[in-house]
Amino acid sequence: MQTITANNYSVYFDSKGYETLAEMLKPSHYSKIFILVDENTSQYCLPHLLNNLATEIEIEIIELEVGEIHKNIATCTEVWGALSDLGGDRKSILINLGGGVISDLGGFVACTFKRGIDFINIPTTLLSMVDASIGGKNGVDLGNLKNQIGIIREPKAVIVDTQFLSTLPQNEMRSGLAEMLKHGLIFDKKYWDKFKNLKNLQTEDLNQLIHQSIQIKNEIVCEDLTENGIRKSLNFGHTLGHAIESYFLENDSKTSLLHGEAIAVGMILESFISREKELLTKEEYQEIKYIINDIFERVEFSQIDIEKIIELLIFDKKNEFGKVQFALLDGIGKIKINQESDNELIYKAFEDYSV
Repeated sequence: MQTITANNYSVYFDSKGYETLAEMLKPSHYSKIFILVDENTSQYCLPHLLNNLATEIEIEIIELEVGEIHKNIATCTEVWGALSDLGGDRKSILINLGGGVISDLGGFVACTFKRGIDFINIPTTLLSMVDASIGGKNGVDLGNLKNQIGIIREPKAVIVDTQFLSTLPQNEMRSGLAEMLKHGLIFDKKYWDKFKNLKNLQTEDLNQLIHQSIQIKNEIVCEDLTENGIRKSLNFGHTLGHAIESYFLENDSKTSLLHGEAIAVGMILESFISREKELLTKEEYQEIKYIINDIFERVEFSQIDIEKIIELLIFDKKNEFGKVQFALLDGIGKIKINQESDNELIYKAFEDYSV
């Protein structure tokens, strides 16, 4: 697949990525390589990376526990400590090998260790390939609140190796599909249409869909790195989706949702709001709801759940001047940013979702 050029870095694919990595990782460039992994990527992905890592530089492995629950400042402190104890200096480089938690947290750690060292993202999940590793957003959660602490700074490179997808369970693959569906809904109706019949999807088809999804996100980010305008379109489904994800994460009586599972619900809810504001037709909304529900299991919400989720909206980092901000669909393939919705309409969206 063809290399994608971003603002200050490139996204390389498969063998080209490892060739580029070998050129970058020379003793004259870096003093030490640190590879950040979690328990899963240490077992299933690290051996493949090391087999393809041609370098004479000393390598140290830092391993974290798995899960969004560890994406916090306490874990950052542990990684900063490990980098320091293992002799990290300003000429060290951090390779983040994992999903969204690893790339988000690892990028933030790199940006802040000794006022900033270089880092490379090697995403191992579908979600991180098409979303988390692209665009320069790095950060951690504050308690159960998503991505409250962070910085925007781009990596030296992103390397996408689709062989890693063979290690993923089905629910993780579905989680990644949510962001790909979003890219079609906000930017390209023809791309959205390709997901109407996933049963006939072949491996090569998936590779092309991944490449196109990254292209879509990259085009938006290159136009608006600091999220003052069009980049806000990427928040479609995330205003309510993040609140749902946070609520299920903090509630011991609930089974935590994967990011994509929560965003899938958020996209249906925010599509309903779009319809009620006459931005979407009834037929477009029904199409979106049907296709997403055909891929993702429906989530049950009680009245108390909905009330608590709405209360969490005020903490959303996209809010401005105390007002909850939505990116809503203006037809399939187009978006309107900086939209508001009252609580009554949000309740109606949850009611319709449950039908």
